[in-house]
Amino acid sequence: MIGYAVLLVFLLLTGLFGYAYYVQYFKWRTCFDEVGRCFDATTGTVYLEQSGTAWLALATAACAGAFFQVYRLTRAKA
Repeated sequence: MIGYAVLLVFLLLTGLFGYAYYVQYFKWRTCFDEVGRCFDATTGTVYLEQSGTAWLALATAACAGAFFQVYRLTRAKA
């Protein structure tokens, strides 16, 4: 039962980090200048190109954790 809760946490983290990747980087990927910054004049927010790498790495790590947990759960039943 705890294994399924851990899997759910990994899946939620994957979704959360994936959403943060989309909001902080992917939506603005054509706006970045040569320094790696994008200024949104409507909200007054500066987006940094480096945030894409960080959020994508976190999403990938959480997804890998979810796959590993699925592997452990299916291996335990066999």
